[in-house]
Amino acid sequence: MLRSQLSQFVHQLPAGRRALALVWEAARSWTLAWGALLVGQGLIPAGQVLLLRALVNRLVARPHWTSIASPALGIAALWIVAQLLSSALSWVRAVQAERVQDQVHGLIHAQALRLDMAFYDHPESYDMLHRARVDAIAQPLALLESLGSLVQNGLGFLVLAGILWTYARWLPLLVVAAGIPGLLLVARHILNEHCWNLEHTSQERRTRYLDWLITERSAAAELRLFGLGAYHRRAFEALRASLREGRLSLVREGAVTELGAGVLAWAGSLAGLGWMLGRTLAGKAGLGDLLLCFQAFQQSQILLRALLEGAGKIYRSLLFVENLDEFLALKAEILSGPSAQPGLPVKDAIRFEGVSFTYPGGFHRALDGFDLEIPRGKVVALVGHNGAGKSTLIKLLCRFYDPDAGRILFDGVDLRALDRDAVQRQIAVLFQDPVHYHATVRENIAFGDLEAASDQARLLEAAADAGAMEPIGRLPGGLEAQLGKWFGGAELSGGEWQRIALARAFFRRASLVILDEPTSSMDSWAERDWLARFRALTAGRTALMITHRFTTAMHADRIHVLDKGRVVESGTHAELVALGGSYAGSWAAQMEEIGHGRVGVA
Repeated sequence: MLRSQLSQFVHQLPAGRRALALVWEAARSWTLAWGALLVGQGLIPAGQVLLLRALVNRLVARPHWTSIASPALGIAALWIVAQLLSSALSWVRAVQAERVQDQVHGLIHAQALRLDMAFYDHPESYDMLHRARVDAIAQPLALLESLGSLVQNGLGFLVLAGILWTYARWLPLLVVAAGIPGLLLVARHILNEHCWNLEHTSQERRTRYLDWLITERSAAAELRLFGLGAYHRRAFEALRASLREGRLSLVREGAVTELGAGVLAWAGSLAGLGWMLGRTLAGKAGLGDLLLCFQAFQQSQILLRALLEGAGKIYRSLLFVENLDEFLALKAEILSGPSAQPGLPVKDAIRFEGVSFTYPGGFHRALDGFDLEIPRGKVVALVGHNGAGKSTLIKLLCRFYDPDAGRILFDGVDLRALDRDAVQRQIAVLFQDPVHYHATVRENIAFGDLEAASDQARLLEAAADAGAMEPIGRLPGGLEAQLGKWFGGAELSGGEWQRIALARAFFRRASLVILDEPTSSMDSWAERDWLARFRALTAGRTALMITHRFTTAMHADRIHVLDKGRVVESGTHAELVALGGSYAGSWAAQMEEIGHGRVGVA
């Protein structure tokens, strides 16, 4: 067990060095001040013990104010200095904590934005992210504080050990020997605690999810309508009971470990005190010496216990810092191509050639030998059943993923060879489930192109093109109105949120516009109004439209029907209806539904 723990400790030292470098980078001057204050605090206990011996010996030899004034005033002065140092240290630690937390948050956020979309396709990734965000966020500073405490308490312990050494060389060795078993017990307990935390990360995340589900507005309607509140409460309570029992078991183990370490340590101290008491009774030492030894042993045990706790905290911090280090060490695999060519706008066409793709951890191919051409300046629509692979095309075009086989060509150049950032800057996407940013209307639209956020005329034009001016006009404050309930703003309907997201896509003024179900949340009147202006909005741009509504698809220059990751029919709306295939059958069925009033209501 000891060899295993020492091996693991050595393995974690590089992560500890990186964590300390992070603290130094975030708060260099404050860390220097912190170190100086710690050294000052570490020397005070020894000074107090020495002054106390002088005070007692002078009281025994000459009990008068004049003889005890200087050591008494010295003790008082050290007490005042200790209070000042403690207050200053609290302030310095607070500043350090804020700066280091900001630094770690910045690293985690930058890494989360840098990683590929595939990272979020694995449950293990969420466990890793949880451990980095929740468990390890404060550990770099905790590691520094533990090291500082170790140095401070170690310095005080060495001074007191030196005092005991003057009486007998074996006395400090006795104190140390009595503390070693406690150190091993503490290390074993901390390792057990860390292993338990790793094994239960998924359960911790599930309790947070259930807590969010029960308390957030987005799930409130279904929980009430279907009576699911009690069900999810029971699930939360069962998980909490299991986690609580595990933690309490660890606490019990820790208490027993602490008791055992304390008993062993005090046994050594009592042996030393018994020896010193015998010398005092034999007249070989004075009362001040006995009191000094008693104080030295007492303070040594307190400091040794603090040293053991500090070593344990360092061990714990190293274990958690390793989680942060593991997350920050992840590398993105979807990298920008070697070519400086931007790729867009295309001069000829975008082509999919034999593209096959399976999502990480997926069980079937989303695309299988897929071929498609999107000519420059044309509107192409994709229709098909759910799971046919339509939305996957968006992710591949945006290079969130790379195909497993085949190529995506922009004017004959493989997308993987192009400047990825330049390609993405020229793509505007209305996603099927666009983000509802809890920000102002202006910000919601301007997020499409932050560099043009101050262009008022362009903002209004994008809002008008998306049919969003009517809902915006009803909001107090117009473009400056806050949206979303989180910060006291207005809540929009699904269709209104979609129009805001559509305005964001149009505000980007990209050469490739991709619309995933652009009218799914619009009623039939809003859809008719928007489609009447659709061709003008996409003039001069290449557009890819994914939709279930054939009334929307019919406005495209060319329509492709997808099934099981492949194109099975292609043509204009009139050609496909005349063909009498699956498109024609679905068109007829949808027209019948519209005739019965079952389609087009948001």
